[in-house]
Amino acid sequence: MRHYKRIERSIGEYIAARYRRVVEVGIGNNPDAARVIAAAGALTLCTDIRAGIRHDGLTVVTDDIFEYDIRLYAGADLIYAVRPGVEMVPPLIALADRVNCDLLVYHLGCEIYKDGGEIVDCGPVLLHRYHRRRSP
Repeated sequence: MRHYKRIERSIGEYIAARYRRVVEVGIGNNPDAARVIAAAGALTLCTDIRAGIRHDGLTVVTDDIFEYDIRLYAGADLIYAVRPGVEMVPPLIALADRVNCDLLVYHLGCEIYKDGGEIVDCGPVLLHRYHRRRSP
């Protein structure tokens, strides 16, 4: 379990150093990346399909990525997900395109979507950038 916490901290550090308005999709019971990002002042909110998820110091709202509320994501410069089901990636890409923000995904093992997007090496972790923000 300690290994996963190091992974999540690495993800959080990478994101916190590069983005200012961030939304995590599918936080579940793994708030470590979000806590690092929030400590840097970049985390806007976290979402999960399950109601009632709470993590001290984090704003967590209920939302379904398959029928998302666009207002929750408006203005984000990054949407990210840690170990989402591969079936979640297409709606995440569509959402990032609609919001015009980057999309980073950390996959579990070799579970990637299509070609895996652009590989982002952030130290001990490889992220997949499936969408890049278009210039204004």
